[in-house]
Amino acid sequence: MKVVLTSAVTSLLAIANVASPFCIAPPFISRNSATSSALKMSSEGSLDVSRFMAGPRPEGTKDYIMQQLMVRVKDPMKSLEFYCDVLGFKLVMYREFPQWGFNVYFVAPVESINIPEGEQAQWDYCMKLPGCIELTWNYGSEKEEGLVYNTGNSDSIGISDGEKVKGGFGHIGITVPDVYEACERFKAAGVTFTKTPNSGGMKGLAFVKDPDGYLIEILPQGPMITKPVDCDGIAVDGGSGYKDNSK
Repeated sequence: MKVVLTSAVTSLLAIANVASPFCIAPPFISRNSATSSALKMSSEGSLDVSRFMAGPRPEGTKDYIMQQLMVRVKDPMKSLEFYCDVLGFKLVMYREFPQWGFNVYFVAPVESINIPEGEQAQWDYCMKLPGCIELTWNYGSEKEEGLVYNTGNSDSIGISDGEKVKGGFGHIGITVPDVYEACERFKAAGVTFTKTPNSGGMKGLAFVKDPDGYLIEILPQGPMITKPVDCDGIAVDGGSGYKDNSK
């Protein structure tokens, strides 16, 4: 039987504050193992991770996929316009849960012709589709002032102890045939940039923000090619130094 690894069920239960029957800690993981190879770090901070690139996938996991990344959004229409009209994704499947006060919208870089008709067929298609983004809208968030969610690139308050903790989520990444051409299109659409292709020390990639402030990294599908001038008029030999994309 083909098995697909997905957090769809557990994500929905978590949003609704319902305990998931799948939240069982694997018995083979020891967080306190002082001899773990993952903790054997040299003084330079280099790890030998070569074994994770070698050999076949573990028994029983060959059909597992990374199906989704879930982010909460303030205004679903604005988010769908950004991901579908600007980034070129399509709404693959959505579900509404008024009894729990939230809706979910799954978007992915696919063609409309490949999306089947019917709720169950769309669910089955979506759950086997790698690289979906699940946009979760909690009712009422669209009425709040300003940005609602911590995008993961700034400090926030810990839930249990009230202490400040660093944001964990970084960004969503998409690849395009030509980063510079894509950024010209984004600029024309009024998208907010935190890094254009030639700004900062790393050339040939960009960062934009979605309507909720989540960072979207724009990367090439091939070699990191640069061009003399980018969409902001920055020369490739300008904009040096580290570019902080969290602001």
